[in-house]
Amino acid sequence: MRSVAVIGGGASGMMAAVTAASNGAHVILLEHNDRIGKKILSTGNGRCNFTNILQEPVCYRSDNPLFPWDVVENFNARDVISFFLQLGVYSKNRNGYIYPNSDQARAVLDAFRMEIERLDVEVRTEINCTDIRPVKNGFVVTTDKGTVRADRVILATGSKAAPSTGSDGSGYALAKSLGHRIIPVLPALVQLRCEEKFFKSIAGVRAQGTVSIWSEGSCIARDTGEIQLADYGISGIPVFQVSRYASRLLYEKKEVYALLDFMPDLSRDQMCAFLRARAAARPEKKARMFLIGLFHQKLSDLWIRLSRIPEDRKAGDLSDSDLEKLTDRIKEFCVRVTASNSFEKAQVCCGGVDTREVDPQTMESLYVPGFYLAGEILDVDGMCGGYNLTFAWASGYAAGTAASVEGQRQLSKKRQN
Repeated sequence: MRSVAVIGGGASGMMAAVTAASNGAHVILLEHNDRIGKKILSTGNGRCNFTNILQEPVCYRSDNPLFPWDVVENFNARDVISFFLQLGVYSKNRNGYIYPNSDQARAVLDAFRMEIERLDVEVRTEINCTDIRPVKNGFVVTTDKGTVRADRVILATGSKAAPSTGSDGSGYALAKSLGHRIIPVLPALVQLRCEEKFFKSIAGVRAQGTVSIWSEGSCIARDTGEIQLADYGISGIPVFQVSRYASRLLYEKKEVYALLDFMPDLSRDQMCAFLRARAAARPEKKARMFLIGLFHQKLSDLWIRLSRIPEDRKAGDLSDSDLEKLTDRIKEFCVRVTASNSFEKAQVCCGGVDTREVDPQTMESLYVPGFYLAGEILDVDGMCGGYNLTFAWASGYAAGTAASVEGQRQLSKKRQN
């Protein structure tokens, strides 16, 4: 019987362990936390959005753009849903976002724990791995509690995001020691800090809009949804979606700006015409009340002040210049991004082990035969909406399958056909 050591008991590690064991391998799962799967409990605000029906290459990011999709195509959303159904987790569909029917992340974790127990996976917790050394016919894994010998090793230690759940980035050094290149690891799916002092006056405001990231005169990324304004800058799902690009640009020492459009359904000319008609309809309104009913009072007050329009000026007396200034604030509210929030606030990271050094069909290292990598340790980050877990399941499944003897036979037959 082939032995497989899985280092890391998160989403991808548990999937790899279960898959390898179900294919006949003896699996040892090593986890430095006091229990496995701790991070899963916080996903989807405790409800665990574990995949998404909408799957496209653009949902995944990497310096090697085709790699994530090659992995996910081999274990897609329908495969994920079917897998969890076999484990007893019935799912519900919320506009394509897939959750356990119980709306409890614990259901996913408990299902894994029961399957791990059923398959006799040997779980060792509170153990830290310090070295992986290839030897004849396998590997020796050095830990703070002795050594572990295995025929195959799967490294699934996660990233640096949310370190309170145990993601400390320790796996990067292990991968690097075996010759792998680490692309700079930076916070992603995270809030962005901005330079302007006025954010304290609009903290707590939420508004629908589009966020675009700009640098050196070019738009790098954009997304639309509910923008959340905080005392330090900007947050919300659309900000999370573009944050990895801001993090990378800031790492490269480039100036980064966020352009906020609070009325994306209207062009600039349409917005200006709309404001002109609004002023004509109620010419007696004072400027401080002019945008009430359109936008939050705090935003309205800020835009009037930044446009240097006297609060008591009547709407009928607003000049074309006044209306154009307000249009600029509404449609092209430009702020300078100075930093992302820390790894503690990030849901995932961009960067990690260079995926050009990994086989997307098997997750095996192209440098070290018998050594596999899965999950967040790789340079792959998905959008919000269950995509990072989808990649964790898909990469863990591929690694677990390839690392086991029976799985390798199945892969060989598949390639022959």
